[in-house]
Amino acid sequence: MEIFNRIEQKYILSELEYQELFKRIESHLEKDIYFESKICNLYFDNLNNDFIVNSLEKPKFKEKIRLRSYSVPNMDDLVFLELKGKYDGVVFKRRLEIKLSDFYKYMESHQITIQYDNQVMREIDYLIKKFNLRPKIFIGYDRLSYYDKDNINFRLTFDRNLRSRTEELALEMGDYGTLFNKGQYIMEVKSLQSIPLWFTRILSEMRIYPDSFSKYGEIYKEECLKNNLHKIGDINYKRNLEKIIENELKFNNLDYE
Repeated sequence: MEIFNRIEQKYILSELEYQELFKRIESHLEKDIYFESKICNLYFDNLNNDFIVNSLEKPKFKEKIRLRSYSVPNMDDLVFLELKGKYDGVVFKRRLEIKLSDFYKYMESHQITIQYDNQVMREIDYLIKKFNLRPKIFIGYDRLSYYDKDNINFRLTFDRNLRSRTEELALEMGDYGTLFNKGQYIMEVKSLQSIPLWFTRILSEMRIYPDSFSKYGEIYKEECLKNNLHKIGDINYKRNLEKIIENELKFNNLDYE
């Protein structure tokens, strides 16, 4: 079981920006022990997509549940069941390791076994039952991970080849999916303390600024538009998209008519 709080910021980079930035920061970095990985996620939501819609409204507090692996697992592999939240700019994450086959048993029975009976599992179990959550989307990407040579608590990750699917929602089925934002890199800055001055100086020189990009959120919005704002199944995409757009415009101090 792992519990930690940290500051996280995201930046969207083109291929050229990534290459130039990396030239400038490479001397400060070391490769993480898990330097290169294929991140596989299942994000949970309910029939009305309330969790992702709430997240896109940019509330002061938000949270999400996901199942994550760092490669395509088999049924006997350990994966991470995570509760991740954000309050006033600070990210907290609680997670536990669980055998993939045991996760499926839990989803069938909604009963916590003695082996996994801890505070994190009880919190996740409460949310799953209260909001009737289930896996709604697979999101995968290829990740490169680094840390600062002088500060192991400052980490950088670069994600590319973002892809998703809404069928075969099982991690063991592979990391395939429809590509999203092809050619872009999502850089994530993760720090338990302040961000190093050398890094902020380089970002300032290159005019690279933080972005409120959400992988699940951006894919969800594209799905809304792709499906022509029509109601699909039990999800009213038009209603949800109007709420998203209205709140984004308010957030950016623009007029909304």
